[in-house]
Amino acid sequence: MERVFQLAAERPVVMFSKSTCCMCHTINTLFSDFGVHTTVYELDEMPRGREIEQALARHVGAGSDFPVVFIGGKLVGGANEIMTLHLNGSLSTMLKRAGALWL
Repeated sequence: MERVFQLAAERPVVMFSKSTCCMCHTINTLFSDFGVHTTVYELDEMPRGREIEQALARHVGAGSDFPVVFIGGKLVGGANEIMTLHLNGSLSTMLKRAGALWL
């Protein structure tokens, strides 16, 4: 899990994803619509992606869905958490604090 937090801390918005996951694509599109560059790690395309996936499952909870999103180096959660933050208006504030959104 240390490697996951290290990767998550390198950029303002980091998403651990799977290339075939429609919700991952949706959340990435949402960030893109905000003008945010998201660093995306496609776990099914990474040599040690399965290890990272297992570490995330242990930390976030077994059976948790993708994507797993970190903003400002902090675990935010998955698609449900991101959409909730977006709908209640606090996502943009969180992105600004992380330095991912300038306006």
